[in-house]
Amino acid sequence: MDKNKGIGLCMCRMCPSFVDCKEEIAFCLASTGKSICILEEKGCLCPACPVLEAEGFSHVFYCTRGSETDQLASR
Repeated sequence: MDKNKGIGLCMCRMCPSFVDCKEEIAFCLASTGKSICILEEKGCLCPACPVLEAEGFSHVFYCTRGSETDQLASR
């Protein structure tokens, strides 16, 4: 998915785990990767995110655990 389209669909800013430190959102995209600011998992909106549905992703907590690609590689 195009990064700009992903950011437009992204729900990260509404997530209970989100910390606003002016970094890029759409952590599920490999081009963004995990957050350097979000250190605590307080809840996750990933399962309801339109980016995940459009891309067929299956993981959660991309902000702390890395992109779909990262999480698949760590299995």
